[in-house]
This record gives sequence, structure tokens and C-alpha cells, in this order.
Amino acid sequence: MNYIHKPLIKLIIISLFFGQGCGLMAQVKKSDIDKTLDISSLEHPYLYFNETDKKKLIERINSDQESKDVFRKMKAKAKVWMAMPVDKNIPIQGKNTRANWSEEDRNNLYAKYYKENRDNAFYLAFLYQMTGDEAYAQKSFEFADAFCNLTTWTQRAHEFPIIYSRIMPWNVPDDQVNFNFDHYNGDSGRLMAAVYDWLYPVLTQAQRDRIRGALLEKVITRVRGDYEFHWWATAYRCNWCGVCNSGVGLVGLTLLKEHPQLTDVVAESYNRINSMFNELGLDGGWQEGGSYWNYGVHTSAFFADALKRLTNGKFNLFKNKRLLDNPVTFPLYISLPGYKSLNFEDSGGGGWVGSPHLINKLATETQNPQAAWYRNQLIKEPDGVFDILWPRPTFAGLPPSQPSLHFRTIDWWVMRSDFSSSDKVIVAGKAGKNDDPHHGHLDIGHFIIYWNQEYFIKDLGKSGYDEKYFDQDRFDYPEASSEGHNTLLVNGEKQISGKYYKQPYDYSIGGEVLDFRTNAKRDYVLMDPTNAYPKKQLKKWRRNIILEKPKITILLDEIHAQKNAEIKLRFHSGVDVKIHDGSVILEGNEGKMALIPITDQKFSIKTGRHPSQMVNATQSFNWIDYFDVEFMSSSKNTLFSNLILPVKDQNQMKKIMSSKKMEMLENGDMKLSFDYENQTFEYHFNKTKTGYLLDEN
Repeated sequence: MNYIHKPLIKLIIISLFFGQGCGLMAQVKKSDIDKTLDISSLEHPYLYFNETDKKKLIERINSDQESKDVFRKMKAKAKVWMAMPVDKNIPIQGKNTRANWSEEDRNNLYAKYYKENRDNAFYLAFLYQMTGDEAYAQKSFEFADAFCNLTTWTQRAHEFPIIYSRIMPWNVPDDQVNFNFDHYNGDSGRLMAAVYDWLYPVLTQAQRDRIRGALLEKVITRVRGDYEFHWWATAYRCNWCGVCNSGVGLVGLTLLKEHPQLTDVVAESYNRINSMFNELGLDGGWQEGGSYWNYGVHTSAFFADALKRLTNGKFNLFKNKRLLDNPVTFPLYISLPGYKSLNFEDSGGGGWVGSPHLINKLATETQNPQAAWYRNQLIKEPDGVFDILWPRPTFAGLPPSQPSLHFRTIDWWVMRSDFSSSDKVIVAGKAGKNDDPHHGHLDIGHFIIYWNQEYFIKDLGKSGYDEKYFDQDRFDYPEASSEGHNTLLVNGEKQISGKYYKQPYDYSIGGEVLDFRTNAKRDYVLMDPTNAYPKKQLKKWRRNIILEKPKITILLDEIHAQKNAEIKLRFHSGVDVKIHDGSVILEGNEGKMALIPITDQKFSIKTGRHPSQMVNATQSFNWIDYFDVEFMSSSKNTLFSNLILPVKDQNQMKKIMSSKKMEMLENGDMKLSFDYENQTFEYHFNKTKTGYLLDEN
């Protein structure tokens, strides 16, 4: 059995972090960029391809079916853009877009105007480069001109009245008052940098200056020389860092011919994105969740690619050790059969994480076989410019040899039999610290069970964003509170955050994975979530979870509290819940599971529901169902087990219930056993100085 002792893990993490993590690649200075970049030789286009590269791209479009289809689709859609009149009348932007109070907030006209003008300019500029048809270029400029006419590229949701009360993430001082540049600016700077680069050869001087002036006004001058006043500039564990710095850096690169001094922002973007990559976990984990891993890494890849090309590989962010070692480990392991992904934190979980061209790029740059394999499993259809620029890797891919993984830095874990079977149970959960007030939830000790493409024990995910969700109020939303996760409550005591509004960080708040073991037959994890609580009611909690492959889950909670404390083990399910005498039937579309408590405690099972209401005029109230296994503790130390496994019917469940046993042995150890499908399963837990631990044998 693969077994790593926790103290050894900590020693490895500390040595790697201080030996490599903080300085994986040296910081660069403006002078370093100046020495490497021959600005005088640059001729537009040069950001993502030059005239020589363009011939190869056109050849790819003609010979590679995937690229050809993407291009044909783009040309077909361009018929609409070419015929579309460009409106110079800017819709009114709502004043409180996260709450939808006004008609302008609700009608989405400003957001539509913003996105269409920007994106249409981008796609048409690319079509001009690939076809040479100047009609595409002139129409592209019309859209670009309208987009440049906007007073700001910052969206209202991120301006002072709404964002000021946000809790600032790790490595950001609390005294933040400047919010004139957001991730929309970053995205827009990135796209409009390409528009400028691609249209440059055919534009008049006045047209060039129109776009150049907007890039300077809305991107460069808002940031250059003022990094200390932008909260995202040092938020290296936040996706905003990559999005914003990539946009600024690409604008700097595209304007170098006119403004060679902008190599300073190029150096800044390199250093800050590199620092963000340094915060990727030892196994590639990202605390904000899958969708925000994608947003931060994806947008950073555009700058990384352009800078690598222009410096002939000298400044290559794809060689950052954390990214190079695990380019897709995180999205791959949190993927689920049925084209879903784990929706821990604020991630959506709607599909596999990553766009095709991003995975193409990461696989090609790192030559990682798992990245190539993941790309070939990804069923998203390529449909954009960069699916042509960054084609599929040409080498064969291989799946990971080990299907289960503990993301050590963030203390997430996934236990499974393989990557493809829907009929085999997947169990996943998390410990780690409660120190991400940006996208984190108070969910330490939480877990899910996924089987037959359904969540039998589920995560609620995010409910949506409103004007209060990123304030301290987020911790009272059921979706972000420990009440809304599969954790426990002792006398109603909930988990707390390690960071509150304008209060210092407390990095001790949270939990940790004490043990993780995996082999072909059985996986095991031991979490200690104790320090995620105030510890006034709950004194100690250790949660043991076993996946007896391919489909049996055993939960053992060791709970320390005062005698006669009210203890609730909480569960949320994505399927129908039916309470029986001393058990629960979870009924999905393709099968049933039973949840069977194994304990010497007198307990009851009760249903409940959370009231959920966003501070949003267009989002209605809803109830969120859950059920509790609850009891009054008979001593200061309670062992309580729950067995969760597929059953055919209630009769099979009754047979399992009649066989279940929890035996306390003379030496203090505990043995758990039950019969299932003509087999007896037994588990021995050793009583150690710190708590109960599954015997390896």
C-alpha cells in the first residue's frame, strides 16, 4: 500500500517550498528584457505569429480538419458581423449589477454591447490576417472604435461602491481604495492588444492611434508605476493576478514599437505571473477551485506564449517548475465521468476544466503525457482563434498510473478506481485552511460521493454572485457556510474563517489531512478539521474515510465534546432521500445507495432545509434540502460510523444492517464489520495517542 507519513509529507513540503517554491525562476528586470528583445526588428504582426508563421497557419487551416472546421465556422459567423451596423450609442451601465435593482442592471444591454464590440473586433482582425481581405480589417476597426469609445473597460461590479467591502485575499493589504482596473480590463487589454497587432499593417495612422490611445488610457496608464495600489498585483493565490497582469503585459508587448520603455510592464507581468505559478501546489492544486485555476492559468498562457516567442525562449513561463511538473494534474483529477468536475469552493462543476487550446498548449510546451491524454478525453469542441494557433499535441498521451491523489499543498483528495468507469464510486473531499475569503468555503472535513454520474452525497457549489457574496456576509450563505456542507455541528457551532474584513489573517484556522493511502483495492484518508472551529463546543474531530473499491464508502468520525452535547452529522444529496428506521435510502436514476449508521449511540435521522436568498432582485428564494444523523453524546469521546454503499432494495439494506458491528477491544482499539454481497468486511482501527487510525493490515 502506498503510504506517506504526515510528518514526512510536511518535511517534503517545507524543503520543496523553501528550496524551490519561492524562487522557481529568477525575477527579471526591465534591463533584462531590453537586452533580449530586438525591438527595432519587430514588424506587426508579431505577438502570436509573424509573416513566416502565418504561412504555416494558413497551411494548417487547409490541411488539418480540426483547424479547417474552426476557421470555416468563424467565417460563417463573420457574415453576421460584417452585415451588422456598429452602434455608437453606448447603453447605460447599471449602477448595481450584482443586485439587479434597476432596469439597466437587468437588461444586460451594456454587457452585451461591451462584449460584442470587443470580441467581433478580435475575430475579424484574425480573419483579415488569414485571408488578406481588407474588408474584414475595416469592419474590425469599426467594432474596435466603438469599444475604444467606452469611458472605461472596468465593469461596475468591481468599482468602489460594490467592491470596497470585499475581504482581500492572501498577500494583499486591507487598506484598498483604488479599483480602477479589474479582470475585465485584463481580458480586454489582451484581446485589443491582438487587434492592434493584427490590424496594424492596414490601418491609417489615425486608426492606429485610436486603438493605441485606448490601450494606453484604459490599460497602461492605469497600472504602470502604480502596482502597489492595485490589490490584484500581489494576490498570487488569486486568478485575478494572472488575468490582469497578462492583459497589461500583452498591451506592453504590442506597443513596443511606439513605446519601447514599456518593457518595464513586460518585466512586471513576467515576475508577477511567475509568482502566481509559484503558488500552484506541489501536485498542481489550486485552492480557488477548478474554474479559477482555468481562468488564471489560461489567461496567463497568452502572455507566456507571446513573450517566449519574442525572446526566443529565454523568458519562458511554461518552464516554471510548478506548472511544468503538473500542467493538468488538477483539472484531470477533479474531472468526473459524465463530463463534470468537482465543484468545491466557487467552481461551477459544469464540465471538465480547461479549454481545448489551453490543454493543447500546456501539453505541447511541457511534453507531459497526461496532458496529451487529458486533451484527447476532453470533449469540448474547438471553436476559436487559439484552437488554430495552438493545435493538438502530436505525441501520444497516457493516463496517470494512479487514479487517486492527495493534493498535498491544499489538502484536497480524490479516491477512485479508474478515470473512466461510471459504475465505480468516486469519493472526494477536502481539509486545508479556511484562508481564502475570495472564493473559499467553510467546508473543512467535507466530502462527496459520485456514482453513475450522480452526486449521492453532494457539494452545493456556488449559488451565484451578488453584491454581498464577497463581503463578510458570504460566510452566512448556506452555500459557503459549514452548515451547507457535509460536515458536523456540535451544539450548533459552525466553522470560522481565517480572514475577516480588515482583520489580520489567522493561518491556524482550518484543518489538515493527516494520512492518505491508496492502492488497487482500497483508499484511505484521515482528516483533522478541528481547527476550523472555535473549539468552544467541538474540542476535537478526526474523520476517517475508506473507499473499498469499487463501491463501498466507510465513514468513521471521532468526535470530542462535552457529555450530552448535541451532535449533528450533516449530509446533502443530489438524489431522492428516503428515511427509514435507522437508515437512509438514496435513490438516483441508475441505482440506489444506503446510508447505514454503525454506532452504539442512540441516534435519529431528520431532514431539514436551508433558506437561500441572494441579494439580487432577479434571483428567487429557494430551499436547500439536507438530512442529519443526530445524537446526544454519551461521553466526551464518541466514535460514529456511517456506511454508504449501493443496494438493490430495502431488503438488502436490512441484511447489511443486521450484520453491522462496532466492537471496542480491550486495548482500546476498535473493530468495524458488516456483510455485503456474500462477503464479510472488517476494519481494525488502532487507538493511538492522537486518535484512531486505520490499521494498515
